[in-house]
Amino acid sequence: SLQYGIVLDAGSSHTAMFIYKWPADKENDTGVVSEHSMCDVEGPGISSYSSNPPAAGTSLVHCLNQALRDVPKEKQAGTPLYLGATAGMRLLNITNPQASEAVLGAVGARLRSYPFDFRGAKILSGEEEGVFGWVTANYLLENFIKRGWLGEWIQPQKKTLGAMDFGGASTQITFETRDTIEDPRNEVMLKLYGQAYKVYTHSFLCYGRDQVLKRLLSKLLQAESYQARVSHPCWPTGYHKSLSLSSVYDSPCTEKERPSLALNTTITMVGTGNGTLCALHVSKLFDFTTCSFSHCSFDGIFQPEVSGNFIAFSAFFYTVDFIRTVMGRPVHLPADLKDAAENICATSWSELLQRAPKLEKRLPDYCAVSTFVYLLTTRGYKFNNHSFPNIAFQKKAGETSIGWALGYMLNLTNMIPAEKPSSHKSMLYNYWVILILLFVVSTLASLVTAICLLRRSKSLAI
Repeated sequence: SLQYGIVLDAGSSHTAMFIYKWPADKENDTGVVSEHSMCDVEGPGISSYSSNPPAAGTSLVHCLNQALRDVPKEKQAGTPLYLGATAGMRLLNITNPQASEAVLGAVGARLRSYPFDFRGAKILSGEEEGVFGWVTANYLLENFIKRGWLGEWIQPQKKTLGAMDFGGASTQITFETRDTIEDPRNEVMLKLYGQAYKVYTHSFLCYGRDQVLKRLLSKLLQAESYQARVSHPCWPTGYHKSLSLSSVYDSPCTEKERPSLALNTTITMVGTGNGTLCALHVSKLFDFTTCSFSHCSFDGIFQPEVSGNFIAFSAFFYTVDFIRTVMGRPVHLPADLKDAAENICATSWSELLQRAPKLEKRLPDYCAVSTFVYLLTTRGYKFNNHSFPNIAFQKKAGETSIGWALGYMLNLTNMIPAEKPSSHKSMLYNYWVILILLFVVSTLASLVTAICLLRRSKSLAI
């Protein structure tokens, strides 16, 4: 007998639905959760429907209908359904709170119309997003607790993994630390399975992939005074595109740099494939100069020294996976990442298209994004030759996607108890006891029968 839970991850660029399952016979619903299925919602993220909120709800129908097929009918009423929105909606909530509320309202109305146990649609804070991603990764890798082969709880003496998430509008870093966390806004104390964890977390809004690319465009346009034709050193040679100023300055991440020109002005950007110049412009997106703490990552944000192993997912994984599979280059050290970024920047548009025709939409931006990931991890988070090899770039742990969604559901359904479930044994344990007793009884019965038969045959022989 299985139980199910559904989480809609409403990101800035798209929404994904995850259906989770776990054995229903575990005490207090603490059975090990895994991913049952998932569905990518077609179209952009829900924040893009600010001028037409009902369409945000309609966009989810295809995946919700899949959930009706994936979750058995008799289980649907007891299946919790959540929607969590991240940085895209955080940005919309800053610029237009009424539109943000209307989108969440429309989405909630649509979710209520399905036979699941809808438990709310909300905007997560950056810190929640970071911490739930950390919980997901460590839960899946059994770093908190695991079940022994007899169904008993075992607390493995393993250190937790740090988690790095790179979405469309924000990026998060979260890790356990023994250092003093000088800014209380970055400290989270957790108690999971009786164990206390002091966790550092920070979410950088406007440092997600899509917003980084917009901010970079703004810097390049500024540098060349918004001429009709502007060079883009991060785009490959042979690639050019015309874009309107409104597509660059339609975000709170770029609005402070908005020029006095009409936003319907069109500018042609031409790729020059210059890795050195690209890195120079991307580095201007960070502020490495101001810090009122003993040490900072960037933009004046306190960060203790990174320690232990890390898992980097979302766009971190997709970027490094592109370098490994399409460009055929290893990524073990910071220099590997730097060289790979420069190699992508120096590759012409026609060759990139030849190598990865299915990735045409995102191909022009791999030079800029690879350069950004290099600068973020090394100059930003301060990973070096010693610590960088401790980062695993992964999309999944086992068959389950890594991200904040699972950690969010585990938290809201209280499936990770604060206290250690030391006395808890799963039903599996009881079955083992019964099976062992049956085995002992049957073995004894067989021995008794064999002895009786032996004695009987001896007596007959006499």
